[in-house]
Amino acid sequence: MTDFTQHDLSSAPEKSRPLLEKAQKEMGMIPALYSVMAEAPGVLEAYQRLHELFLASSFDAAEKTVVWQAINVEHDCEYCVAVHTAVAGMMKVDPAITQALRDQQPLEDDRLELLRQTTLAIVRDRGRPDPAVVEHFLEAGFSRQQLLDIVLGVSQKILSNYVNHLADTPIDDAFKRHAWTKGAADTDAAA
Repeated sequence: MTDFTQHDLSSAPEKSRPLLEKAQKEMGMIPALYSVMAEAPGVLEAYQRLHELFLASSFDAAEKTVVWQAINVEHDCEYCVAVHTAVAGMMKVDPAITQALRDQQPLEDDRLELLRQTTLAIVRDRGRPDPAVVEHFLEAGFSRQQLLDIVLGVSQKILSNYVNHLADTPIDDAFKRHAWTKGAADTDAAA
């Protein structure tokens, strides 16, 4: 792939420096994804803001994990699957949920499985899922806001997944134990 600089506070474009400082302060590190995104300050800023907005969405921690990981796995983003496995752990999401998502297996919870299937339909059909999918989602008790919140999650993940594909972003040491490869059965999330 294209060689991208992994910027730090000294090499980043001026407009990216406060965004990297924010990450350093909040996370205790500058994730490799952010160091690559720093090349384009608007991309880094958009990603951070979309992340904040999705965290404040109508979904609980397990539901956020389902949306994020369904997209990450569908897009074959090894970096984001590893990171969101760690994030799910920090958010106290049941490891069985994370493992099923990593393995592309149906979720035991019917509501979460419906959320996963609807998210995948939105991604695969480029925002034009079959009307029956949307109707089933709403009839199951999800709201129109939540339907749109899936689109917010897709927007966030497209930014990170596509940047990681272009840059072949290396997985940070903090997340290497959660490494994932599509199609490989693994037992990471239960570890």
